Amino acid sequence: MKPGIVILAELDDVLRERVLTIQRRYDPRLAALLPPHVTITGSSGMGPIAVDTPLEELRSALLSVTRVTPPMTLTFSPPKQFMQSQVVVLPLDPHGPIRVLHDRILTSGLRYEQPRFTFTPHVTLNLFRELPPSELRDLLRVRITDPVRIERIAAFQTVGAVGGNTKVLFALPLVGDAP
Repeated sequence: MKPGIVILAELDDVLRERVLTIQRRYDPRLAALLPPHVTITGSSGMGPIAVDTPLEELRSALLSVTRVTPPMTLTFSPPKQFMQSQVVVLPLDPHGPIRVLHDRILTSGLRYEQPRFTFTPHVTLNLFRELPPSELRDLLRVRITDPVRIERIAAFQTVGAVGGNTKVLFALPLVGDAP
């Protein structure tokens, strides 16, 4: 993750604790970095938003998105390794309401880095550790069947490379009407 601003959706209490338990077991460094969340922008589909974006410009652009985007309920797919790496994620279907949310942010007029990957909404379970084969197999067998409810998004500023400091800038509720 490059320095910049990323858009995340923090998990609700029950899912947050479940994912945090998994992260603490397989990647304690990740567990200490950010609260468990769905990554919406910053690593795929669109790179980080320019770090020099004025806060009011960012808030205004995201308000225009959240005002027309209703809360959504999504389902995780089984964990997978991301791009033949040791990174393990719980992917979400990149189509449907989360794609609409992402694309609204993408076309909101904010400046952002070019993405390295196609849009892949996900929750990261392992990022920093190189897992022994047995632990990797165990992690890939994890299943979370509880639905993911996204009712708000948050803008986080990252400083430095992966593992650097992060701070929450603000959170906004999704308040659009469901079709």
